[in-house]
Parts: sequence; C-alpha cells; structure tokens
Amino acid sequence: MTIVIAAGGTGGHLYPAVALAREFLRRDPAIRILFVGTAHGIESKVLAHEGFELLHITAKPVMGKGLRGIMRGVLSMPAGIWQSLGILRRRRADLVIGVGGYTSPAMLVAAALRGMARVILEPNAYPGMANTVVAPFAQRIFLAFESAAASFDRRKVRVVGTPIRREFLAPSEAASVSPATSAPHLLIFGGSQGARAINSAVLEGLASLVTLVPGLAITHQTGEADHARVSEAYRALGVRGEVAPFFYDMPAVVRAADLVVARAGAMTIAELTACGKPAILIPLPTAIYDHQTKNAREMEAAGGAIVLPQADLTGAKLNELIVSVLLDPQRVETMRARSWAMRRIDAGEAIVRECYALMGVTYDGNRTVGAAGA
Repeated sequence: MTIVIAAGGTGGHLYPAVALAREFLRRDPAIRILFVGTAHGIESKVLAHEGFELLHITAKPVMGKGLRGIMRGVLSMPAGIWQSLGILRRRRADLVIGVGGYTSPAMLVAAALRGMARVILEPNAYPGMANTVVAPFAQRIFLAFESAAASFDRRKVRVVGTPIRREFLAPSEAASVSPATSAPHLLIFGGSQGARAINSAVLEGLASLVTLVPGLAITHQTGEADHARVSEAYRALGVRGEVAPFFYDMPAVVRAADLVVARAGAMTIAELTACGKPAILIPLPTAIYDHQTKNAREMEAAGGAIVLPQADLTGAKLNELIVSVLLDPQRVETMRARSWAMRRIDAGEAIVRECYALMGVTYDGNRTVGAAGA
C-alpha cells in the first residue's frame, strides 16, 4: 500500500502529517509513505531528518500575496495537477491525504480525477482556504476542533483531534515535580521559524526575570534568522540558557518544561495539551483568518493557557505573567490539569481506521510494529 501526503510550508501543517505517517507505519511497517511539497518550505529539512521521501510539485501561495501573487498561484495549478497525476500513477498510490498549505489542492484534485481514496486534515479551529476550497473533492474531513465543522459538509466531517508524535506521550520527568520543590523550567518558542516579537520581549525582560524567579532554567528556540542576536544577548546579560535555532527533539523539550511561552498554532496546542503543559500563548497576528487567536482562546477557555495578544506584548507584561504562574504552585497544578483534560491522543489511530474503511481494507487495531503487511 502506498500513501501520499501533501503537506508542508510550516511546521503546523507538516508535523501533524509526520505524526499520521508514523501511525500508519506503526500499524503496518510495510506501508510506503511519500510526502509531496515544495522546495521552499520547512519540509525539505524536517522530512530528511525524519527519514521520509519528499517529491516536489509546482505550487505557489495565494493568500496575502496581492493580485499578482494570486494570479501566479492560480496559474501554477494546472502544472501542479499534471505533476500530481504523474506521481500518483507512477507510485501506484492508494490514498492521498491533504493537510492544508498550497500543495494540497493540486494533489487532492489529481486524486479525485483518478478516483482514488482522498481525505483532508484540518488542524486549526478556523479552517484555512486550501482545505476549504478542496473540501468538495475530499471523501473525509478530519478536524481537530468542533468549531471548524461549520465550514464543511457535515456528512464528511469527523472531529478527532490533531495527530501527534507518540514521543510526546512518554512520561514527563517534570510531571511530578512542582516548581515549589525544584528550579522551574521555562520553554520559549515561536513556531518552527521562530518569532522575532517574542524573542525581543523575552530579551527586554530577561535580566529582571532571572532575578524574580531564582534558579530559573530557560530553553529558548529562536528560529534561524534570530539565533545570533538572541544567543549574543543571553551571553551579554550573563544568563545561562539552552538557546538554539531549532529543536528536532521537541517532545523531550516540551515534556521537561513547567511553563511554555509560544505561538498558538494547532500543532502547538495539541502537543502542549498532550503533555499537560500550562502555557502563555501569543498568537501570530498576521495568521490568515486569525486562526491562531481562535486556537489560543480554546485552550484559555479550558483553563490551560493565558492569551497575551502581540499588541500588548512587552518584556514587563510577559514577565508579569510568567512570574504569576511559576511562583504560584497551585496555579501551575490547576493549569496543568486543565491542559491535560484537553488532550486528544488517539487522533492518529482514529484517522488510520477511517482511511482503511474508506479504502475497503479491514483494520486490525491490535496490529503492532513487526506484524506482517496487509
């Protein structure tokens, strides 16, 4: 069996796809997984590290690109569909999965033209344009949030949560340790590409923060573009911290944290709640349809997060919120429990089961790694 996954552009699209691919392989190691993306997104770097094959098609973004950009995006579609048809034919694909981003529409249309099984995964509380446009071609639509269902044909919708890598489900070393009895650990990251606004606010208040929270351990993912500036500021201030442009082992990094400062992509919310982590969420204000704010408000309403709009973001305000959580062990525990209550850890298995049914293949939920192929 061969499964083609169209995903990329950002970690928010790519990592749910990687988690889903791992779930298919966990069920049957003989399955062949092929990713389709572009040469310009994060997929080239991440998929090489994850050990998955990646093929490129012609695809260009449309949203936020102006009239000329929209025209380029629309005009790239015929070439992308033609290339997708060739990939599906040569690889004898059985299933196509689109996870948003601008490579998904061409691949889903190609799958529909070939009469193949085809599904989409929408991880955000407010769906993106790519999935909304291509939804009529999909046979199943898997959602992370019930609030997104209104944008799709309800008969096709399954609300299952966001697939996450199983490494996030390993026991957390910090889970049973309260900041009252050990040095608290703060994790800061702005998504796969970093966030300069968050980095700047952290640096603005960094000297004060380490004084207000004695013994504070900091892990900070900066993004490639801002790494030199941030790491130099830590050195100049004499603050020790683990500062890196990107952490491939994000499950270990998240599990070790007592509090997380982050953007509010769907993948981030899923991973934080899978580990039961309290968070201060700073949604990306330029995100299409402001979907990050909608994601963040879902977690805040559940009691697991505090939302800090970027318009209100300063070093002093961020410090105020960090200190108010980390120096209040009861608040940490309450937020941790409410974050944990949001977790959906069976999304990958639910999607795999539905995909097998769609293809008319019997799904055996007891299959484990090492079992014979289907």
